[in-house]
Amino acid sequence: QVQLVESGGGLVQPGGSLTLSCRVSGSIFRGLRMTWFRQAPGKEREFAATITWSGGYTYYADSVDGRFTITRDTAENTVYLQMNRLKPEDTATYYCAAVRSVPVKRAAQEYEYWGQGTQVTVSS
Repeated sequence: QVQLVESGGGLVQPGGSLTLSCRVSGSIFRGLRMTWFRQAPGKEREFAATITWSGGYTYYADSVDGRFTITRDTAENTVYLQMNRLKPEDTATYYCAAVRSVPVKRAAQEYEYWGQGTQVTVSS
């Protein structure tokens, strides 16, 4: 089992920055893939960014590539999502998710473990 707890959401102005954190506990081992999804009101949950726990290989959705950076700190058992140049369309609940997979997985239904979500609102 893997437990995930997100934090760091809030209200930010367009063009601003925010960093989300996901604290990971439980059965952390090689082969774990950590991913940030987001879900806006009335929309489906969508893939944003992913990283392998071992190796730190990353992959981004086109909508966030170049603005968001996903990293992990294996000593602190935490995954981060640094979000820069935020836009109103980035407003959503952001979820941290985990799955035991080496290949990139972008579909929410493929993930085994989920956090409770943290709200990000981009507005002036």
